[in-house]
Amino acid sequence: MKIEATTVAEYIAAVPDDRRPVMKKLRATIRKHLPKGFRECLNYGMIGYVVPHTRYPGGYHCDPEMPVPFMNLASQRTFVAVYHMGLYSEGKLMAWFQREYARHCERKLDMGKSCIRFKKMDEIPYELIGELATKMTVDQWIARYEASLKK
Repeated sequence: MKIEATTVAEYIAAVPDDRRPVMKKLRATIRKHLPKGFRECLNYGMIGYVVPHTRYPGGYHCDPEMPVPFMNLASQRTFVAVYHMGLYSEGKLMAWFQREYARHCERKLDMGKSCIRFKKMDEIPYELIGELATKMTVDQWIARYEASLKK
C-alpha cells in the first residue's frame, strides 16, 4: 500500500480509518521515547525518524540527499510495520528484542531484517516499542552506521 503524502499529517490522514488510531498511538509512542537528535520526516514513503543533515551532513550513503534512516513506521497492505535499523545491525539489541517480545506477546514474532510486522492491531506491544526506541542514541547510531560502512 503506497500512501501519497508530503507531510506526516497527510500520511496519517491517508491511512485507512481502522488503522489510524494505531498509527497515531505508535507515532506518539516513538516520539515520546526516541532520544533527542533524531528528526521525524517522511522518507521512503513512510514516517521516518532520521539523523538529520545538520547532525550528519554526508547523508545516507545510498543517496546522500537523504538523511541517515533509523526508524520508520508504515501502514502496509496487510499489516502495520515498525522498522528499526538498529535491530538489523546490532546483534545484542536483536536478541534483547526477541526475548522481550516473547514476554509481551503470545503471538509469534513476525519480523524481517529490520521490519516488525503487526497484522493484529489489538496485539501491538506499545510499551515494548517505546522501550526499543530508547535503546540507541543518535551518537550510538552514527557510530554503528559508520562501522557498518567500513565492512
